[in-house]
Amino acid sequence: MTTLTTAPLAPLLERLFHEADAASPARSPAFAHVPAEERARLMRSKTAYRDFYAQLRDFALPVSRETGALLYMLARIVRAKSVVEFGTSFGLSTLHLAAALRDNGGGRIITTEFEPSKAARARANLTAAGVADLVEIREGDALQTLAVGLPETIDLVLLDGAKALYGDILSLLESRLRPGALIVADNADYCPEYLARVRDPAAGYLSTPFAEDVELSMRLV
Repeated sequence: MTTLTTAPLAPLLERLFHEADAASPARSPAFAHVPAEERARLMRSKTAYRDFYAQLRDFALPVSRETGALLYMLARIVRAKSVVEFGTSFGLSTLHLAAALRDNGGGRIITTEFEPSKAARARANLTAAGVADLVEIREGDALQTLAVGLPETIDLVLLDGAKALYGDILSLLESRLRPGALIVADNADYCPEYLARVRDPAAGYLSTPFAEDVELSMRLV
């Protein structure tokens, strides 16, 4: 029996994933007319991402169920105590990570979200799951909120915010990554610069694509 697979967390996650599926941006009239090429451009932009994601404030935009399970397993495997997450949204990925920390005996997740309404929903979900004590949600621009007050060492990182910023966020965290620390980047193909960096062994990483939309990297030094 684990925190992830029992109440109150398991039924909460099932409900949240079901709600996210029912309220996908793909079904929104506001986005149905936006060509795929334009959506990709906005996701790759370092200047337009704020307006783009502000329009998505009412959507969960969660990791997949499979990626959520992967996050839990990876955090358990490395016995993570210190986790940083870029992109809280409604907190579905945060819930998986917090469950792992609970089952690891405790720890701390620092997660960041620039949409106040999303941060509020994430806090409510974490409280309902009984894991809010493990999570610090920092509201605002992650380039500022993750520039200070980081733990001495970081065991695991999830990148799932504005894709164009993945390299910048990694630069903020890199000096704190312990050897063997894992970085999970969702939809990293929207940030080619990030992929080139973590796939270059000379940069100190070992990296590989995982499933359709995840890049899994390990800090080597």
